[in-house]
Amino acid sequence: MDTIKVGVIGVGRGQGFARGAGPLVGMELVALCDTWEEKLNELGKDLGVATYTDYDHFLEHDMDAVILANYFHEHAPFAVKALKADKHVMSETSACLTLGQGVELVETVEQTGKTYMFAENYPYMLFNQEMRRLYQEGAIGEFEYGEGEYVHPGERDWALRLTNSFKHWRNWMPRTYYCTHALAPIVFITDTRPVSVNGFMMARPDTPEVRKYNIRTGDLASMIAVRMDNGAVAKLLQGGLQGHSVWVRIHGGKGQMENLRHGDHGMVRLVKHQFNEPKAEPVESIYKPNWPVHGEEAEKAGHGGGDFFTTYHFAEAIRTGEPPYLDVYRGVAMSIVGIQAYRSALDSANNYEVPDFRDKAMRDKYRDDDWSPNPETKRETDPWPSVTGNVKPTPEAIAYARKVWKEAGFPPVEDDIC
Repeated sequence: MDTIKVGVIGVGRGQGFARGAGPLVGMELVALCDTWEEKLNELGKDLGVATYTDYDHFLEHDMDAVILANYFHEHAPFAVKALKADKHVMSETSACLTLGQGVELVETVEQTGKTYMFAENYPYMLFNQEMRRLYQEGAIGEFEYGEGEYVHPGERDWALRLTNSFKHWRNWMPRTYYCTHALAPIVFITDTRPVSVNGFMMARPDTPEVRKYNIRTGDLASMIAVRMDNGAVAKLLQGGLQGHSVWVRIHGGKGQMENLRHGDHGMVRLVKHQFNEPKAEPVESIYKPNWPVHGEEAEKAGHGGGDFFTTYHFAEAIRTGEPPYLDVYRGVAMSIVGIQAYRSALDSANNYEVPDFRDKAMRDKYRDDDWSPNPETKRETDPWPSVTGNVKPTPEAIAYARKVWKEAGFPPVEDDIC
């Protein structure tokens, strides 16, 4: 195939994809789309590409593929529309907000025959690529237990500047939903799939300091216990607990491996106790792995090199016609983990299945499942975005948030408290 012409939705997070879609991966950026006209025009001029505020008009542009970096809860509808417009799609996380959206997305990919890639970048961090290599070589035996952590605290101004209104998804999304940074590396390393979950939420403390800046999220973090299809169990931890942590640990029948918690987090620790076989040295090793390919380019990219490899593998999938590893089935399954875990957390942590939408009978079971925590669309049967109920910002929190958004240059949003 000639150079792949690509358009990007979103001029915030999408800037990284826009600048990474270059000759090295055989792509050419041709168009941008966003409703924030000031930033859109600024980036469009900088990159010398067409700009659109209307998504339908954007899809009429002459291009082969679309990269979705729009809002977290809007990816599935945008992806479906792009696929039906004969575009390949790479979608940021999450793949879907509801199970019904997941069914529609899977079937649209199958019906159109277009490439869909789930742009989960954490599996492509250097240490996770190395642990996949080790696992595939049998270094630790069969997967038995794993842990994945994505703990990302921050001061309130930083958190507010990631949003632009009280309706922004970051201000209401349940903490279980942002689970794929913790789960995807485990799936990638071990080639296993989630089949059921138990979800637990950690509520924010109700203190004067928290009430000063808390907007809608009544929950601080979540823990999810996931049963995988080979019988293994994984523990996922994600949210705003103190102590930043991007960490993966895998236990197998012959040993254990993880990236380091202290010092250089990109280093890998491999332990092989070898109780049932002849001893071989070293029993424990700690080292910095090498990139499998394109190390220099990966080092320059964001998220520990992951941002380069998502675009790289998306382009390769389009060229070869072979689905990427992070295809629509894995993307939807991992996204569903967050939805079902929230259901579990609201139901005394009872066990909930993670349906496999490769099974068409399973799709029919969930085709009309539009259960959603989005406060803008809430019906009586839908949950609030927190296990503590309907969290409303205090007048002080409202005033402070609007001050930060004004300083950041965000356009004012009318009637934005829901």
